[in-house]
Amino acid sequence: MSARAISWNVNGLRAVHRHEIFLPFLKDESPDILCLQEIKSLEEQLPPELIQVDGYHAYFNSAERKGYSGVAIYTKQEPVEVVYGLGIPEFDAEGRVITAVYPTFTLMNIYYPNGQGSPDRLDFKMRFYDAFLNVADGRVKDGQNLLVCGDVNTAHTEGDIARPKENSKTSGFLPTERAWMDEFLSHGYSDTLRMFDDTPGIYSYWDMKSRARDRDIGWRIDYFFVSDSFKANVTNATVLRDQLGSDHCPISIAFDT
Repeated sequence: MSARAISWNVNGLRAVHRHEIFLPFLKDESPDILCLQEIKSLEEQLPPELIQVDGYHAYFNSAERKGYSGVAIYTKQEPVEVVYGLGIPEFDAEGRVITAVYPTFTLMNIYYPNGQGSPDRLDFKMRFYDAFLNVADGRVKDGQNLLVCGDVNTAHTEGDIARPKENSKTSGFLPTERAWMDEFLSHGYSDTLRMFDDTPGIYSYWDMKSRARDRDIGWRIDYFFVSDSFKANVTNATVLRDQLGSDHCPISIAFDT
């Protein structure tokens, strides 16, 4: 069977719903799985129509802090198991991870930390990266076919950012962050978009304050990764550049289950 998954940092689920964007998007695209990041809501703050969507099972992992972080999965097929967090309290308090286990693959939906706030937050981000990789490698070692999606908050190469030189000392494009991306991929994972399109200048995030989207001064920081064991199952990967509603646009993959 073929399936399609979409990942989108919505920068506030209630906001994108209030602007009458989210539910029409979900209906029109009708993905088998929709992964959201930065929902900025507790489940009890969401209106019923966002919790009970026809044709979908919905799962939410919110941050303890209101109006911050949070991830969600809408899925047509009920997972065998849903796991919340990485099992590490300091990271799990921020509601950054949901893992859905299906019969033939496992999907990790992640909102990785932003390291721009302070040296402490950069350290938090790098430790989160390492903790995630340890969990991901453990699942692969256990024989699971792994898909990983979300807002990674790092542009990997110079082709993934409009102004690499100007941002070389900015978190999100620091050498240490980019080196971690190299290490992650070296563990047996692939950046699915680059399996199909090597074109530089494909972005998924644009700063709203500077109206960067109008000038396409962007970053590609949203990804679908796949373990080597499942790489051959991926049949397409795209960026839904024209979808508005957030400072990020959605990304999509198609795969055989």
